[in-house]
Amino acid sequence: MANLKRILWHLLGGTRGGPQRIRILQALRDRPYNTNQLATLLATDYKTMAHHLKVLEENRLISSTGDRYGTMFLFTRDMEESILELERIAEKVRSPVKRQPTEGRVPE
Repeated sequence: MANLKRILWHLLGGTRGGPQRIRILQALRDRPYNTNQLATLLATDYKTMAHHLKVLEENRLISSTGDRYGTMFLFTRDMEESILELERIAEKVRSPVKRQPTEGRVPE
């Protein structure tokens, strides 16, 4: 579980694609989707969606069933057990900590 927590923080909180991956996981929490359905639901390019799904699957956060265009994605058991961590990360990513201005610099 500790290793999965680190993977989640890296993939969701430490990369540029993290916010999109959070949205994907939050959608899959409710029900399985295929790539096209997720791309439509989240208003994302199909190839971009396929890339994010591949990353999530390679890291064992989601699994697939079916073949080709009918392939459906759903949570792995480990991901189901890590829903609270997903929500913690999502909250941090949505409201990042504001940095204090450095002495002598004008705040942005």
